[in-house]
Amino acid sequence: MTEPKPLPPHPTLHSFYGADQERQRYINELFDRGSADYDWVNNVMSLGSGYWYRGEVMRRLGLAEGMRVLDVATGTGPVAAAAKEIVGESGCVVAVDPSAGMLHVARQKVGAQFVQAVGEALAFRGEQFDALTMGYALRHVSDLRAAFSEYRRVLKPGGQLVIMEISVPRSRLGAGLLRRYMGSLAPMIARLGSRSRDTERMMKYYWKTTEACVPPEAILEALREAGFRDARRDVQYGVLAEYRAMK
Repeated sequence: MTEPKPLPPHPTLHSFYGADQERQRYINELFDRGSADYDWVNNVMSLGSGYWYRGEVMRRLGLAEGMRVLDVATGTGPVAAAAKEIVGESGCVVAVDPSAGMLHVARQKVGAQFVQAVGEALAFRGEQFDALTMGYALRHVSDLRAAFSEYRRVLKPGGQLVIMEISVPRSRLGAGLLRRYMGSLAPMIARLGSRSRDTERMMKYYWKTTEACVPPEAILEALREAGFRDARRDVQYGVLAEYRAMK
């Protein structure tokens, strides 16, 4: 049987790393260096609404007390924290991220189990989780098809998936405003507030991976190819995309 062709979330970004083989190492080092400033920058970018919005997404997903949740690419743990608040002590949140620096910050804030790994190779038995979440990190996987296959594998039958991402508006005006904000203003604020070129570069990379991301239709099709059903994309406030699907 022929293996499916890899589907990267965006082309090679030569202005940041030389070849695809260097990509994961570059991302890990970038986020390790920027981890101390990430929560502050994220709060500024979301105008203080980031944690509230993530909690709303978790509630719409149907999380309930006692559920087991896997948060992939947890970063500093904002989605994991919102999930843990809902599932409570009788539930369980497992948070996965390849960046040691991000996990170090997350461990100090969230009562979850932490695993250092990439989403394309999850070290869990199949059918372990009621829900799988991913917040603004789909652009960091190496292969959407491989990642989605793993996500489906570890979900229980009927398990829910939600992936949050930034969506570039289709209108020229909307796209231009987002480019100005994320591509110029956010990196400048990050540099001034943190006095760190690494944090500024992290925000520039964040925008480039958003701008170059494959079309939403390709993401939905990859979810269906992986065996998910009822795959759909909802957009909140014009730019906040939520990809949802069920095993």
